[in-house]
Amino acid sequence: IHGVWPDKEGTLLQNCKPLPTYIHFADKMLNDLDKNWIQLKYPERFARKEQPLWLYQYLKHGSCCQKVYDQNTYFSLALRLKDRFDLLRTLQLHRIVPGSSYTFKEIFDAVKTVSQTDPDVKCTKGAQELKEIGI
Repeated sequence: IHGVWPDKEGTLLQNCKPLPTYIHFADKMLNDLDKNWIQLKYPERFARKEQPLWLYQYLKHGSCCQKVYDQNTYFSLALRLKDRFDLLRTLQLHRIVPGSSYTFKEIFDAVKTVSQTDPDVKCTKGAQELKEIGI
């Protein structure tokens, strides 16, 4: 998971006011997030205690949907969407696995089978590697 980004008629919303208060997670939600929304840039102990990635994503993007989703609901939605669209499993079902080469269309079409809409597939500039899939 990179994030859940609310938008309004195709316009990405971010850093909306008022900024919400972030409450550090504990217990089951902490474990679920730690397993599914990995904070790779940070040492594990620091990441679990300070939760810098989740804090950043919530303040930047969650702030724009706080009238509809409180913090727990925002992160629960992200986890539900990850499970619903399970992109790694979808790619595997279409025989798209790491270490081999595929066309943009093959990846695009595989993801579209679960998203039911055109995904935003991005490759690494200057390298032929899949970077990100937005749905």
